[in-house]
Amino acid sequence: MEVIIVGGGKVGYYLTKTLLEHGHHPHLIEMDPDKCARMADELDVPVICGDGSRLDILEAAGAREADAIVAVTGRDQDNLVACQLADQVFQVHRTVARINNPKNKAAMQKLGVETPISVTDNITRLIEREVDTAAIRQLIPLNRGEASISELHLPEPYAQEGVRLSQLQLPEESVIVSIERKGQFIFPRGNTQLFGGDKLLVVCAESAVRELSKKLGLHCHKQHL
Repeated sequence: MEVIIVGGGKVGYYLTKTLLEHGHHPHLIEMDPDKCARMADELDVPVICGDGSRLDILEAAGAREADAIVAVTGRDQDNLVACQLADQVFQVHRTVARINNPKNKAAMQKLGVETPISVTDNITRLIEREVDTAAIRQLIPLNRGEASISELHLPEPYAQEGVRLSQLQLPEESVIVSIERKGQFIFPRGNTQLFGGDKLLVVCAESAVRELSKKLGLHCHKQHL
């Protein structure tokens, strides 16, 4: 997953490090030249030195190919502008902004920031849940959110067209309950094949959602709901 992080302070640094450890590809934007040099050396990621609320800097960071942008500077206005530009100009619809003043949360949401948030761990979880599993829509939470019944749409074209369920080695904490294909209702078995356009009803533990998405070949597919 390609993620642009705007802001190289403590939050940006540890968020970048966490995303790297999870196998993602963060690109960092920071205004301070000394911080840029240090983080490029320590984290070994692309670092763009500049203002993340400027179009040319966002483009240099790879905004046209990004799956998400996370703005975590200490300035709420800059975080808002970065997310708005990414969304409106580069069609990066997964936008997460750090809010330093809780009173700004409602305004940020009203002005187009999809997820205003302030805790690094929650940012990481939300990015992975909302971007890596963008094709999965939760319908009913189960057991206080530990699992859920969800609807999943396979994209067209589908990279694993015709694959059989028995070949996928889906996580044990997940069950595909049914498949809807062109108006036909299918009760899946091990030899059931999957095709682009299929709508799957799944029961899955929250901890297994990313693995399910990966096994179904959706983790690298950029989608906008």
